[in-house]
Amino acid sequence: MLIPESMQPGSAKPRLLLHCCCAPCSSATLERLEPLFDTDIYYYNPNIEPEAEFIRRAEEERRFIRESRPQGGVNVIVPEYGHDAFQQIARGRESLPERGERCYLCYELRMRRTAVYAKEHGYDCFTTSLSVSPYKSSAWINEIGVKLEKDIGIGFVYSDFKKKDGYRRSIELSRQYHLYRQDWCGCVYSREERERRKAARAADRE
Repeated sequence: MLIPESMQPGSAKPRLLLHCCCAPCSSATLERLEPLFDTDIYYYNPNIEPEAEFIRRAEEERRFIRESRPQGGVNVIVPEYGHDAFQQIARGRESLPERGERCYLCYELRMRRTAVYAKEHGYDCFTTSLSVSPYKSSAWINEIGVKLEKDIGIGFVYSDFKKKDGYRRSIELSRQYHLYRQDWCGCVYSREERERRKAARAADRE
């Protein structure tokens, strides 16, 4: 984890806005961030489809925070669903494979909205829990974060949360709090890829 130079530790913790896609990803990420930052969660994920799935993951995020931090201290901010924003960046890229250009633009969409909200609401910095997943490129995520830091004028916390067993820790915490875990990122394209993988495994067993 690399804290922006303008935010070296002082008498008060910097205020950080953490973009999260789900409770399991936020669990281990928060555990690492809270000793250093006064952290709130921003659940902005217009890629998730259908809306019922978006709501289910948002409610699970809220439940996890209530049960893991009964004294409070972490706010969960859930902006409107806004699926159109994702559809716009996916248009013309529907046939691209997972972890390609469409995914890069999806990361940027969600992180940009987080950075703008953080800037407008007096946070010192922002980051995202996306890098805790072994299926997401931390190099891309940090590249986007550094660009947004310059564009929007708010510090970005550079990190790769999957390192030092971050992903394994998220699984442990998910079991401890009985968190709803998903086997696709949330968008219709990742769900279709999941179904293709399941079908291929079933065919292999026949």
